[in-house]
Amino acid sequence: MKFKTIEWKRDRVRILDQRKLPLEVIYQDCRNANSVARAIRTMAIRGAPAIGVAAGMGIALAGKTIRTHQPEIFRKEMEKVCSVMGQARPTAVNLFWAIHRMERVLSDTSLDVKRMRIELEKEALKIYKEDIEMNRAIGEMGKNLIQTGSGILTHCNAGALATAGYGTALGVIYAAWAEGKRFHVYVDETRPMLQGARLTAWELCKSKIPVTVLTDNMAGWLIKQGKIDLVIVGADRITRNGDTANKIGTYSLSVLANHHHIPFYVAAPISTFDFTLASGKDIPIEEREIREVTHFRGSSITPEGVGALNPAFDVTPHSLIQAIITEKGIIRRPFNKNLKKMFTT
Repeated sequence: MKFKTIEWKRDRVRILDQRKLPLEVIYQDCRNANSVARAIRTMAIRGAPAIGVAAGMGIALAGKTIRTHQPEIFRKEMEKVCSVMGQARPTAVNLFWAIHRMERVLSDTSLDVKRMRIELEKEALKIYKEDIEMNRAIGEMGKNLIQTGSGILTHCNAGALATAGYGTALGVIYAAWAEGKRFHVYVDETRPMLQGARLTAWELCKSKIPVTVLTDNMAGWLIKQGKIDLVIVGADRITRNGDTANKIGTYSLSVLANHHHIPFYVAAPISTFDFTLASGKDIPIEEREIREVTHFRGSSITPEGVGALNPAFDVTPHSLIQAIITEKGIIRRPFNKNLKKMFTT
């Protein structure tokens, strides 16, 4: 990739502001943990893996700015930072996974403040590096699911912009393309924030992969025309029975795919699994401001005073998912049994 979604700059975290794409490529320098949390909350950076990486870096950044040499005071202040970071977005489990890893560093009572700062930075950079490695492994695991001549439909953005680099669902597409396979990708625009039209299409154009954008309500028509051979999406949280939370509109695609007998795949790293939840009904669904639905680039597109709904995610039941592509391998149904087997080997 010729762009970086997020970078550690020692005294700041630099992120590519995704709200500006594709019209402007602007980087935002976050100089404290609060500004990183704000970037996550306002979707300047988004995508479950990228949110986790940003959270780790934001916590490490806070460690540099807290002025005390007393370990207990330092830990208490850092607990507050972790709490604020955890409130940024509730659905993406990678956020809490990364925070937990940073909290493990803080729980080591053998470390003084200087050493905790060093270890926090090391852990944040480790999360960043691991994410890129996991994404590339996901791509390698899933590339054989794509054949030359395929029509591929994806929703929202699960590419380099949603991760530390490379991508999950798009990582599979990139790996298949790099192997020499040639195909066409169709991208839902993904209302209301247009991550497909603005971000996924931008990424694919950068990689010179043929791409066509469609409005969300065109998907059924396109599938019925026989243009789509498989659907592949990312995930923000996967429960232990295989139910998957992803951007709102994903569930509709899974129903369409199953009705038309085409495979529906989810691509996600192991860090996206939440084994504390039995099923998708337990996943908290983020409700965002209705202004994102009623306005576009600051201008109203609905009658004044009208109500609107804005859930950021929906849940696809495991029965509609053909396989989940992870860095450890492809998991197929029955998910309850096969997920347990993968996580215990």
